[in-house]
Amino acid sequence: MNEIASFRTAGLPEAATDAADTMPHSIEAEQQLLGAILTNNDVFDRVASIITKDHFYDPVHARIYDVAAARISKNALASPVTLKTFLEDDEGLKELGGPSYLARLAGAAISAYAARDYAQMIYDLAIRRELIRLGRDISAKAARVEVTSEAREQIVEAEQELYKLAEKGTSESGFQSFLRAVTDAVQNANAAYQRDGGLAGISTGLVDLDKKLGGLHKSDLLILAGRPSMGKTALATNIAFNIAKAYKRGLRPDGSQGAVNGGVVGFFSLEMSAEQLAARILSEASEVPSEQIRRGDMTEAEFRRFVDAAKALEACPLYIDDTAALPISQLAARARRLKRTHGLDALFVDYLQLVRPATAKDSRVNEVSEITQGLKAIAKELDIPVVALSQLSRQVESREDKRPQLSDLRESGSIEQDADVVMFVFREEYYKEREKPGDHEMDKMATWQAEMERLHGKAEVVIGKQRHGPIGTVDLSFEGKFTRFGNIAKPWQQDGGREF
Repeated sequence: MNEIASFRTAGLPEAATDAADTMPHSIEAEQQLLGAILTNNDVFDRVASIITKDHFYDPVHARIYDVAAARISKNALASPVTLKTFLEDDEGLKELGGPSYLARLAGAAISAYAARDYAQMIYDLAIRRELIRLGRDISAKAARVEVTSEAREQIVEAEQELYKLAEKGTSESGFQSFLRAVTDAVQNANAAYQRDGGLAGISTGLVDLDKKLGGLHKSDLLILAGRPSMGKTALATNIAFNIAKAYKRGLRPDGSQGAVNGGVVGFFSLEMSAEQLAARILSEASEVPSEQIRRGDMTEAEFRRFVDAAKALEACPLYIDDTAALPISQLAARARRLKRTHGLDALFVDYLQLVRPATAKDSRVNEVSEITQGLKAIAKELDIPVVALSQLSRQVESREDKRPQLSDLRESGSIEQDADVVMFVFREEYYKEREKPGDHEMDKMATWQAEMERLHGKAEVVIGKQRHGPIGTVDLSFEGKFTRFGNIAKPWQQDGGREF
């Protein structure tokens, strides 16, 4: 046993000594790496992206690395002589012989070329130790049979911790420097600049909506609300399909592999079945009315178009989960699993009020608050946009102007507070249709018909809240028979009456 290992286990009870020895570690690799850095500071740049001080098994080594990293980051020399000043009073270092131990580290370093391999080894062993710690925590929690802690909840918690470990390499991210945050912001701006259309986020496929939102931004919670029959699900399905259809994998600006256009989409359909949702998407793609698809009432040409659309879309990375009444904890666990197995770039939830809280609350407002906070947490943890649909209260119907506003959101406090973007789908045509006068009222009928003609096939998306940009209204076209929203042509964009 080497000198540091002897120091660490001296005076410990036998059981504790055995536990320390069984934890995966390599003191020799840590010594070689530190020695290489103290001999040649350029080595630090090669290993800084792999490990941090938290990956070292020996706390003394962690402190030496931390001080050396701080010196090198300031373009100052990190050597046994310069580090001596900062570590002279370190009790752990005194146990190992004081500052002379730093000189021994530098003297014992074999070569700098293997430093990256040592760093990778230290990192891998740190992950193994973290896995052992997580395993022990899971085992200890499972052994304690408590009324407040259900087995299913423990599975979700364990999966969440393992996911964090797999994604980040550590179970806690903690604070990050402003420099790193600024670098990420510049990379996002550069990606937007390089991308067609200059979008910071994922394109919805609807040009005017993209201009207003800048696309769907990572880590954002977007609420899409509306009264029944306004087309919430249709718009969400359209956007999800547009994202999945545009999916292209490649090398991102940060050097990682992933979606460079469009993305992999997860769709939690708590109201409609997966088959019904697929029929809507196929109706849009094949331009066969959805009610004809349901009845099987299609001509041969329409059926051929329908089958061709199905073949073209079978490889589309759109994953649908139609499990009813999912608790928010299960929803999060399934989203994590999808990202781990197939990737995940955008998540849709239809709709918010059908998600169950993890535990029953004393009021519906508190339950919805837990659900919206959970959805925002998923967006931040998985670093993806989450689009959640929401119902509006009936007070819209009692107003003269039926255009929705933030106060119309059911249990609006928490939804409005947690969301980064709140959008409302509004089709005035729906309400105007129900104001049809009697056949004997000729003047009113003429006015009504003129109004219906003006409103036909038009919809609005009212942006009531947006953290990243302006609020306002976006005009869209709506084809009810195909349940399809589209870009609406402006007068100056007309090309023989065609919309584009």
